[in-house]
Amino acid sequence: METIEYLENLNLKVFQDDELYCFTSDSILLSKFAVAKKGDVVADFCSGSGIVGLNFYGLNSDKINSVTLFEMQKPLFDLSVKSIKENKLENKFSAVNTRLQDISNEYMGRFSLVLCNPPYMSKDGGAHDKDVAKAICRREVELSLDELIVAIAKALKYGGRCAIVHRADRLSDIIYYMRINKIEPKRLQFVQSGDKEPYLLLIEGVKGGKSGIKVLNNALN
Repeated sequence: METIEYLENLNLKVFQDDELYCFTSDSILLSKFAVAKKGDVVADFCSGSGIVGLNFYGLNSDKINSVTLFEMQKPLFDLSVKSIKENKLENKFSAVNTRLQDISNEYMGRFSLVLCNPPYMSKDGGAHDKDVAKAICRREVELSLDELIVAIAKALKYGGRCAIVHRADRLSDIIYYMRINKIEPKRLQFVQSGDKEPYLLLIEGVKGGKSGIKVLNNALN
């Protein structure tokens, strides 16, 4: 069933459907971790119904020039288009229904910031999702981590930033793929629940950046 989520204190709405993949707190954490700069041209990869891009815009509307949502699954893409129209943001937002591996050349080197809440789990690890559409959002069924970082690197302009949320145990893989694609990790924050070990990470990288990473205090979720 289709529902509308109200983004707290931002006067924005996001359409969701419980038969599709619904966003979690990870998306909110990412949109708060990412840092906006004046005139940012933003892409939201694996955008789903548009939550990360919309929440990030709501928090930083005075700085953002535009936001482009990229989502491969048509039903989720359609929800993001409805969210854009509902919030009357057609002058700031656009949406593209495509696989990240197939993004048009017109978007290459275009963005100053790419946000991404990608599938976390390996294609074959753990219990399998019976729902294929939800599995695509949760697992590397259609998009592997290395393919994701390649797409981010192509879309970023030199000096552009990316901000990603992912599983904490994938840190070494993420840094490896960032560096071979000329993206230097610059900020890192782990997310934990209470006194348990961190289960998520938030990482920012800069295309063509110099070596040196700032590790922030852990965030609680």
